[in-house]
Amino acid sequence: MAKTGEIAAFALGEKKTAMVNLPAQFVTSSTADMKGQKYSDLVDYADNSEKTNDLNNESITDLIDLKEQFSKRGYANRNSAVTETHPIFGNDKLNYDNHDISVLRKNLDEAQENGNNIHELAFSIRGDWLVKNNLYEPETRMIDQNKLKHAEQEVSKTLINKGFNLPLGEDENDVVWFGVIHQDTDHLNMHLWFAKKSQETRPEMLKQEGEYKGQPIGVIPLEVIEQAKRQFRKQLMSSQELRRHQEILKGVGGFKKEIVETAPDNLLNDRHAKAIKQIYDALPQDMKGRWQVGSAYLTAGKGKMAKADQLTNQLLDDLFDKELKPEYEGFKSMAQEYDAINIEDQGVMHKGQLKWSENKDEELRQRLANQLYKHLAQIEDTSLNDIDQQMSELLSNVKKRDKGGITDKTKIASSPEEIKLTPNPWLDNVNPNITKKHIGDQLPVRGGSFNKISRLWRQDIRAETNAERRFLTHQKIVEQYKAEEEFTTQEKNRL
Repeated sequence: MAKTGEIAAFALGEKKTAMVNLPAQFVTSSTADMKGQKYSDLVDYADNSEKTNDLNNESITDLIDLKEQFSKRGYANRNSAVTETHPIFGNDKLNYDNHDISVLRKNLDEAQENGNNIHELAFSIRGDWLVKNNLYEPETRMIDQNKLKHAEQEVSKTLINKGFNLPLGEDENDVVWFGVIHQDTDHLNMHLWFAKKSQETRPEMLKQEGEYKGQPIGVIPLEVIEQAKRQFRKQLMSSQELRRHQEILKGVGGFKKEIVETAPDNLLNDRHAKAIKQIYDALPQDMKGRWQVGSAYLTAGKGKMAKADQLTNQLLDDLFDKELKPEYEGFKSMAQEYDAINIEDQGVMHKGQLKWSENKDEELRQRLANQLYKHLAQIEDTSLNDIDQQMSELLSNVKKRDKGGITDKTKIASSPEEIKLTPNPWLDNVNPNITKKHIGDQLPVRGGSFNKISRLWRQDIRAETNAERRFLTHQKIVEQYKAEEEFTTQEKNRL
């Protein structure tokens, strides 16, 4: 993070760095006390009516250690980093005046006296992303500070209420927090500081062992920070960027739905009979009824399910290369479009980290694999014996034909029934002019086992679709109620 020495002179043209980084840190009250530092030293009364050289802060790299920030009195609202006369904001106002600062300082000192940690998170936002979402005009160097502040107000609720085992505050007035926008580095930085006011006594919020036993928990889980970053991005996206995201996600979902719904009829047919029988034989019988993909992805190669998972993955590769090729290619193509968006928003993936499209592909394969395993488990062992018989008889018939010299794949059909027939592509030596319903005169292409599995599978898909539809309908009703409530509240406030 480089200091520019200017206001809102953000770097542009960066394509491989994240749209927003969110480093988190905290300081314990005992550490601050030991150094004679006060939480309230972070803020000072606004004195920005005249711009003056802030000599004490000229050399500051913006994202400095929180412990060092206390030694820079008024670090949060220093003149060299802000443009507003009253730049500090909180949950109730976008610009704190001197009276508000007095109350804020008092609450911060109370939090420290009661032994609570102070937390800081800093949103570092890339200039290109600000421009793309109409938050920054490079020529005038104007930024939409109000929209940025509103976004942080919303995200603060997530971090404060979901960042710990329990909500940080024991009631809505038990947390003190404030934020500020800094504009003097090559990325725009938004800071958020917060602390619990009253003394922490809840066991769930205190360290129960180790060197810091009895002290408040300080670390916020990474998944909560990632959730906050996603929420922050969504709050700040322009309507056209949101539409672009939604259209791609809608496309991915549409292709996935089509693949899932057509999988039973395309997978459970004579072409894949041998592969499915091999999968069934590879499934550990002592785990019957509990057959599930054994790890994060099918090809992990670990555990009792490894062989079946590997064979199932090969079967899906074959399915996606032939029967469902257009749908699968559409699914992958649109998912990869979303990868490009994620690189714009989050930066280049770390080595070994799966892309969004790769995760979605694994999820699709797991879903199809688990559906197949589930319904194979409902079939009695003897029910699949017809597959062995079919395969044996089919291979025997092929050998007889070869011995008799019947290998010409261009043989003219001798009856109207034969004209309607299609070949079996998984055996090279099968004559293409044999009936679809029978191979030889005795082998049924689709046995009772496959019919039963397909029927059960389709029933499950219908049930899942209906459940999703009910959930979405419920969500729409909830959103409608919220909108009506907000409208009613606004009308009351006007009166």
